[in-house]
Amino acid sequence: MRFAEVVSTSAAVAETRSRLAKVAALSELLRQLDDPREVEAATAFLVGLPRQGKVGAGWRTLVSIEVPAAAEPDLSILDVDDLLTQVAATSGKGSTQRRTELLTAALARATAPEQDFLLRLLTGELRQGALEGVMTDAVAAAFDVPVAEVRRAFMLSGRLHTTAEQARSGGAAALAAFGLEVGRPIRPMLASPAESLESALAELGEVTVEYKLDGARIQVHRNGSEVHVYTRTLREITASVPELVEQVRGLPCESVVLDGETLALNDDGRPRPFQETMSRFGATSSRELLLHPYYFDCLHLDGDDLLDLPLRDRLAALERVAGPFRIPGAVEPDAERAAEIASAAHAAGHEGVMVKALDSVYAAGRRGKSWQKVKPVHTLDLVVLAAEWGHGRRRGYLSNLHLGARDPDGGPPVMVGKTFKGLTDELLAWQTKAFQEIAVDAGEWVVHVRPEIVVEIELDGVQVSPRYPGGVALRFARVLRYRPDKEVSEADTIDQVRALLPG
Repeated sequence: MRFAEVVSTSAAVAETRSRLAKVAALSELLRQLDDPREVEAATAFLVGLPRQGKVGAGWRTLVSIEVPAAAEPDLSILDVDDLLTQVAATSGKGSTQRRTELLTAALARATAPEQDFLLRLLTGELRQGALEGVMTDAVAAAFDVPVAEVRRAFMLSGRLHTTAEQARSGGAAALAAFGLEVGRPIRPMLASPAESLESALAELGEVTVEYKLDGARIQVHRNGSEVHVYTRTLREITASVPELVEQVRGLPCESVVLDGETLALNDDGRPRPFQETMSRFGATSSRELLLHPYYFDCLHLDGDDLLDLPLRDRLAALERVAGPFRIPGAVEPDAERAAEIASAAHAAGHEGVMVKALDSVYAAGRRGKSWQKVKPVHTLDLVVLAAEWGHGRRRGYLSNLHLGARDPDGGPPVMVGKTFKGLTDELLAWQTKAFQEIAVDAGEWVVHVRPEIVVEIELDGVQVSPRYPGGVALRFARVLRYRPDKEVSEADTIDQVRALLPG
């Protein structure tokens, strides 16, 4: 199939706000594909994540290529997939020049819309995580399989394009064949915000209440002496966290998969700043700053997959294998004890508590209601859309942030407010440099950026406002921290922002 069909489908999806229309357009394209590679490549293109991952072609290389657009479509889906494979495989001396030559030749065969799509694909501008949910529904519709089976296979494989091809070639039976593989990370289960501790306890029934640590999510896999450690985005960081590897090797088991958090602590046991923990994740070797693991779930133990067991049973397995490293909390506390845990977590410098239903299975990659987070203040994870040049003391720095909430139906983020509060001199310097590297429109006053950076915002609440397209605006918003551990697909949605409206 021609690549132009993918490009026109992407445009159609972007132009409608109807989730049903998006699913219909995507599923119709998928149904027309017979070649397994076409299915995988097209699926990957449409969610903005090439099968090859990052191909090594930077923004500067891409914007330096100027070639006239072709008058008629010529490229096929497989042509583009082959191109990305060649570019990704290019390394060593002269690799930048070789990548430029490959890309120039391909862009010369592309029409103007195809050139635009390719540049946005390669720079990450198409990477709208919300589209994964829409595409999951489209895969189910295209190949007549239950959407729950597609979601589960995606959770276990971590690759939506692989899931799509299996749905096409083998249907529900092929999807059911996906299992948890020790050493291959799975997408983590996510929590939804709770109105209050009392409401979470009332809604969920029998629960566990645990500290919500101000740390970084980790998933550890052990098979014999082989250990792998992954972030919440499934990036492997094993080489930079040897103390965690050694700790996992010491657990009384042969194989295990654990979900948890890690953070650096001060001498008094209080958490160090989140950015210090995250600095270890970017390291290529061990550092003096030691990380402490705290586990809250066990997904596999000694040959048995536990994903579909209730949390109560998974916690029993966790206690057997990693009891000393369990996150602080209590199982089935009464309301008074739950309040004590929340107070203790806050006093210890943590974010709040997690309330989890003991009968819940592990539903990865979705914000269900069976896990709820309770914080003493309102916070939202939002997407940076743009920043304004500062004045006075902030002259020369990008300061006032334009903030967007995620569109759950795969559209662009929806702007909900601005803020310049909470920005330290260090953050101002960092974001001025970082934003200019991902700028898509740099005006004299405002620099618009690719929507790929997540920032955690503290706020007093939200109010109805016609000023922004979502119909709501943040009240007294301030920056708490940037979240390099989170993808845009994990940002809060416009629906979650609207849920904060009073009464």
